[in-house]
Amino acid sequence: MKPRTLLAGVLSIGFFFLLLGIWHLSTLPKAKGAAADTEYSKLMGKSSGKPEGFPTPAQMGEAVKRQLSDPFYDRGPNDKGIGIQLAHSLGRVAAGYFLALIVAVPLGFAIGMSPLLYQALNPFIQVLKPISPLAWMPIALYTIKDSSISGVFVIFICSIWPMLINTAFGVGAVRREWLDVAKTLEVKPLRKAFLVILPAAAPTILTGMRISIGIAWLVIVAAEMLVGGTGIGYFVWNEWNNLNLTHVIFAILVIGVVGMLLDFLIGRLQQAVTYAD
Repeated sequence: MKPRTLLAGVLSIGFFFLLLGIWHLSTLPKAKGAAADTEYSKLMGKSSGKPEGFPTPAQMGEAVKRQLSDPFYDRGPNDKGIGIQLAHSLGRVAAGYFLALIVAVPLGFAIGMSPLLYQALNPFIQVLKPISPLAWMPIALYTIKDSSISGVFVIFICSIWPMLINTAFGVGAVRREWLDVAKTLEVKPLRKAFLVILPAAAPTILTGMRISIGIAWLVIVAAEMLVGGTGIGYFVWNEWNNLNLTHVIFAILVIGVVGMLLDFLIGRLQQAVTYAD
């Protein structure tokens, strides 16, 4: 292990414990007015033993242990484990993401190899790209009439643009001398696309895929808050409605960890196809 990597790991652990210390100190119970708060709780019919306000690290640890001990429980429509909710969200993200991949990469290839097609389609791309994916949700719900499939469509529409643009850029930026060599050797177009252009453009294509997966995971949480039913976004919203802030924070941490893992996986794939000149 390199010294810099080791030092970075030590610093990360130090920052983690620093944040825990700040969290612990900021959630310490205040002695002043404690009796008055207890009397007020009794008047309002609340148990003084029930945790109030922002959860402490200890309460958070208990919630994490409880949720992870049985992540796939199913006690009805509004009470499912975090594992089931994650599975629904990841399924929607995977479906929309791979649909976008199937459309974006071939179309990006065509745009990158044809300046005429690029000029013809660029105005449509520039108009549609800035539109918030959630703005498509009412149209999707009206036309598709299924909240789960509408979520897949929203993931598709938000994932397609980074992959399309990066694929077109990567294909258009392939070195001219490599294309000239392929032309000199009379390489057929299909073979040239797979053996010359695709390997050269692969790092840029994977960059678009990496951006898209981050956006897709971000959007599915918001979409599930809107449509409800199942998913990690619905879990957050449902726990907020139940005033269970501990579970809300737990779900936020899970969202962050899963997003990091998705980015890590595509990042490793990007490193595998990247080569030094």
